[in-house]
Amino acid sequence: MPASSSTRSRPLPRPSPSHLASWYNAPHGHTPATASPSSQSSSPAAASLPRVELMDPPPQPPAGAASYAATSTNQPVYAPSYPSSYTKFNSALNAGLLNPMSPPPLPLDKTRSSPTLFDMMANEQDYRPRTAASIHSIPAPPQPHPLQPARSMDRQMLLHDRVAELIGSCSPGNQFNDADSSDVRLTLSSKDGLSVTLCVHRHILVAHSRFFAAKLSDRWSKQQRTLPHVVDISDCDDVEVYVETLRLMYCKDLRRRLMREDVSKVLGILKVSAAIVFDAGVLSCLEYLEAAPWAEDDDEKVAALLTQLQLESSGAGEVLKRVSLELAPSAAAEEVEVDRGCHGGGNAGDGEEVLVRLLQIVLEGKDEKARREMKGLVSKMLRENRTSRGGAIGGDLRKESLYSACNGCLCLLREQFARVAGGDQSEVAQIARQADNLHWMLDILVERQIAEDFLRTWAMQIELAEMHGKVPAIHRFEVSRVMARLFVGVGKGQILVSKEARCQLLNTWLEPFYEDFGWMRRACKGLDRHLIEDGLANTILTLPLATQQEILLSWFNRFLNSGEDCPNIQRGFEVWWRRAFWKRNGEPEQPPRLRITAICENS
Repeated sequence: MPASSSTRSRPLPRPSPSHLASWYNAPHGHTPATASPSSQSSSPAAASLPRVELMDPPPQPPAGAASYAATSTNQPVYAPSYPSSYTKFNSALNAGLLNPMSPPPLPLDKTRSSPTLFDMMANEQDYRPRTAASIHSIPAPPQPHPLQPARSMDRQMLLHDRVAELIGSCSPGNQFNDADSSDVRLTLSSKDGLSVTLCVHRHILVAHSRFFAAKLSDRWSKQQRTLPHVVDISDCDDVEVYVETLRLMYCKDLRRRLMREDVSKVLGILKVSAAIVFDAGVLSCLEYLEAAPWAEDDDEKVAALLTQLQLESSGAGEVLKRVSLELAPSAAAEEVEVDRGCHGGGNAGDGEEVLVRLLQIVLEGKDEKARREMKGLVSKMLRENRTSRGGAIGGDLRKESLYSACNGCLCLLREQFARVAGGDQSEVAQIARQADNLHWMLDILVERQIAEDFLRTWAMQIELAEMHGKVPAIHRFEVSRVMARLFVGVGKGQILVSKEARCQLLNTWLEPFYEDFGWMRRACKGLDRHLIEDGLANTILTLPLATQQEILLSWFNRFLNSGEDCPNIQRGFEVWWRRAFWKRNGEPEQPPRLRITAICENS
């Protein structure tokens, strides 16, 4: 075979991926230079104020010369254009989506007179004609640079995609970013280097923004002899929000346009509109925020931004009324005087009145299912309000307010006991209702560690305990649940009272409690009898040893005759037995004696 044939049949060496990457990454265009980042205030109003640089446009190249982008970056004018398959491979390689050792895609066969149908489908964008309007409507994304990180390029490409989507959603006839009619080329740059260039109109910017009206004055316009004028805004917080705000200047109905956005986006637009003094944008954002529903997580964001921007004259006060409770000046002054006169200068605020009202409504409720649900809700609100900064709604329930509600329930309970004991059974169901109210109030007092006075008051209800046996057990056993809660509180150390108060409590209510325990065990769903039995045993064990012996021996006799209908406090009985007899009969332990081995005298 001739040598020439051998040469033609030998495969050419394929370049390495690193060489391909360096070859493909050669810059093909000019990326607008972004302004250097500068220090920015942390306040939203001050932070959003952009830094504007106004300059003449660069000289245009003569007709027939190489492109201006290539000339300005000192790039050769003979740089070839590559098929889209190489461009896609290069972008994927820079973004880290391909293995660097993966071979590049095979180029199109340029020897064909015409591409095949498969080639046209795979490279549709290379054959689809592009109109001049489509070229001007969307800013061209920057070309990758060999030294630019792939992540930064991804963010830049993503930004340009979002901006292109915003521009593409404009209604027909909208001149936003219209290169043919615009006279200002506006470049927005963020602190992290992301930038986008828009084609806008000076008369629209000046008419809608007092900030641009001052920067793009007639005097400055006359000094700029060439069109389009070049304006750079650097250190933007969010370039996409700036683009969205500028686009609103071209809209006729801003309110309808904002209806498509969420609260976070509207807050961003409001911040930019306030910074560039776009009054129509500020007013439309405030109208949206006043009428649109929010999520609970947005309350603090809205209140913080409106407070910092100080837009009260623009209607921000109406928006803030949704998240802040305001008192009339006369009512506020009257509230302060009442608090100072009754509580030594404390300011409970209007929030306590709301909580007291909610508490009273629950205590007087008629539907039992609704009462159970609302009791859980109010208890949760009280816990959250107590742990928040000064009360979530401006105040908290004082001890006096809680005990006033308890005394009201206790008075109604005594009245109902007296009626039933006298033979009037018409409102006997009110006994269980008021006992349930007292049980709920006691839970609140124990949680706040202020239940000592309740125990002392309950221990002194001797008349109520005497009438206990005259009321049917089916109606009265709820009263013993209050007693059980007190036992648990004392046994766990949640209620600390004197020995006399504990003895009085057991002397008054222990026998009624024994009589109702069987009913409680059978009728109360979810009753933790072991918790109650441990609480009772621990309460008895806090008394003097002689009192323990008297109570526990009486219990021993009752338990042997009642069985399950009597609480089982065997553990407390065993502790008392060991305390009373084991150490007494055994050898007493001698305390260790202190021995002094030496005395050192100070000279």
